[in-house]
This record gives sequence, C-alpha cells and structure tokens, in this order.
Amino acid sequence: MPSVSARIKSAELLSGIGATVLGLGLGLLAPMPMQRFALPLLGAGVLLHGAGMTLKHRLEIGEREPQWWELAVFWACWAGLLATLGSVAYLLVAPSSG
Repeated sequence: MPSVSARIKSAELLSGIGATVLGLGLGLLAPMPMQRFALPLLGAGVLLHGAGMTLKHRLEIGEREPQWWELAVFWACWAGLLATLGSVAYLLVAPSSG
C-alpha cells in the first residue's frame, strides 16, 4: 500500500487535473463552436478538483493537525467552486438581453 505521502501527492495531482479541466470548461463557454463541451468539462472539473482537494485534506488531517489558514483556503476553494457553479447556472437560465 502506498505511503500517506504518496497518496497525498496523488490527491494533489487529481486536484490539479480537476482545476485544469475546470479552467478549460470556463474558457470554452465563450467560443460558439466549442460551447457544447463547456458544461461537461465544468462538471468534470468541479468533481475532480473537489475530490482531489477533499482527499488531500482528509489524508493530511491523519498526519497532523491542519493550520487555521489551511482550513480557510480549503473552505474558500469550495466557496469559489460553488460560486462558479451558481454563476454558470444563472447564465444558463437568465434571459438574454438583446
């Protein structure tokens, strides 16, 4: 079984991939020909990034007590992900002006 340190590195990688996919999804919202890929990429990015950072957080708690700022960054990231999802949902259902 891999060490906790190796599992933390894997969780960081998963989180980073999720953040990248999330960024790709946000970037694809604008160009019309690629827009059909935007929502699946956004969803995948949120799931991967959220899973990776949560797994890393849980593994690190098993090794040591987290610092206050680590908890703040963790929850701020979740707030940002939820704000992103809320903004996208609003843009999808809001009537377009024009």
